[in-house]
Amino acid sequence: MERVDTPIIPAIAALVRANPGTISLGQGVVSYGPPADALGMLPELMADTQLNKYQAVNGYPPLVAAIEDKLAKDNHLVCGTHSLIMVTAGSNMAFLNAVLAVADPGDEFILPSPYYFNQEMAIRMAGCVPVPVPVLSTWQLDVPALAKAITARTRAIVTVSPNNPTGAVYPESDLRAVNALCAQHGLYHFSDEAYEHFTYDGAKHFSPGSIDGAHAHTLSFYSFSKNYGMASWRVGYVVYPADLFEAMNKVQDTNLICAPVASQLLALQALQQGRSLVEPRIADLAQVRQSVYSRLAELGDRVQFPQTQGAFYVLMKLPGLNGDPLEFNRVMTERHRVATIPGFAFGLTDTQSANYQRLSYGALDAATVAQGVQRYVAAVKDWYGPKHL
Repeated sequence: MERVDTPIIPAIAALVRANPGTISLGQGVVSYGPPADALGMLPELMADTQLNKYQAVNGYPPLVAAIEDKLAKDNHLVCGTHSLIMVTAGSNMAFLNAVLAVADPGDEFILPSPYYFNQEMAIRMAGCVPVPVPVLSTWQLDVPALAKAITARTRAIVTVSPNNPTGAVYPESDLRAVNALCAQHGLYHFSDEAYEHFTYDGAKHFSPGSIDGAHAHTLSFYSFSKNYGMASWRVGYVVYPADLFEAMNKVQDTNLICAPVASQLLALQALQQGRSLVEPRIADLAQVRQSVYSRLAELGDRVQFPQTQGAFYVLMKLPGLNGDPLEFNRVMTERHRVATIPGFAFGLTDTQSANYQRLSYGALDAATVAQGVQRYVAAVKDWYGPKHL
């Protein structure tokens, strides 16, 4: 545990709490919640006293069946004989379960960098070794670099698309190339697809688990936190090769037994309403996204960032820092009442060369996001004045 970095989200949240009135553009959640009618049905649904007992380790059967239908329709993934579903308390748990199921201490997991920090933490917690591999300046995958990073101890390559923290949507061709690398070298492909519905400008999400033969080595991770505004309800799921059933079952039964049934019932109601719930929200986010880009343009040469087509993040490069890399965020919060997440949390640790910051525009209404970005722009201009240039 000493090798695991302290989580950055609670640290930034503490700064926000200490400075009332701060607008947080930090944590990656959406502004909306689950459907009100689904929430209203929970008391009746939970009236069955049998649901107070432990339920199936892999998930509440009606929810698992609904997930199977969704995967076949939206992701072209067929579950049953060769691929199985496990419902977990969020997709972070699914990821940790999978690491524990497939790897021995000392095994390596290749992470395109910048990476999602909770995945790097999970790998370290299991006694394994994260191997960061830089992506291109466009935030797209460098597939040849991923291939060069493979060693005798490599166990899996991880991809996150649409990506956290960059918002990049990886093209089908690159995801097929990574999946083929894994098949060639006897590796697993861990495909995190938590933001699957959050795409813009015609970008298309692709699930590598749908490739012919990929079921044997691909684990696909999904979440209800983003699509259906259920972050605190903690429901996610993973599609995994059937030959991992015994190992996955051991981990789940030890760590969780079963995901909370009330949360699974709510997830079922949300999933039955489907993408029609999500699509209007994404249309609204698309407009917020454009306003964020327009406002950030006021920073001119002080900031660099590719305009990516997914999730609800902007990961931007600012001039480097001297001293404590968190000082920029601390001053920004105290003086300008706005918070973002520093890039060193995502593996961009050379803060003297560049100060990366992740801005999330999904958690607030459009007007508050606009006000927050305005404060952020003012904070950057203030910091990178004559004193700091």
